[in-house]
Amino acid sequence: MTLRRRIVKGIQHFWSDTSFLHGLGWVEGAVAKILSLALVFVIVFALVDLVYILVRELLTEPYGFFNSTVLDLFGLFLNILIALELLENIKAYLNHQGVQVQLVVATALIAVSRKLIIFDFAKSSGLDLLGLAAAIAALSVSYWLIRQLRQ
Repeated sequence: MTLRRRIVKGIQHFWSDTSFLHGLGWVEGAVAKILSLALVFVIVFALVDLVYILVRELLTEPYGFFNSTVLDLFGLFLNILIALELLENIKAYLNHQGVQVQLVVATALIAVSRKLIIFDFAKSSGLDLLGLAAAIAALSVSYWLIRQLRQ
């Protein structure tokens, strides 16, 4: 009978709000750590890919000139910068156990700006450009508001 009572008390303790929330926090932390390790792998792979492409472009004829467009290379650089910002978001989450809204909005602003930088006018319409402008304006206002509220 005491074993049965201990099992029931253990189940009740496990399902208590504080224990359950503690377990959820542990799971969230583990997932954030796994995501950060996966993101580090992606960043290293993207960096190796970028260096390979740069070396290949510089060593093919005509020497010292890029066969692919410079905008494609900028896109690769900006992808790595966005990945680094995502890693910074995960680090901030692990440090403060919360989402840093200003950092998330800044990352989104960088990602949309990347799209604007590598925008292909031949393949896209003016409506696409207008949508990007609206997204950048909304994110910029959001970032400004967040900065104003923090001061």
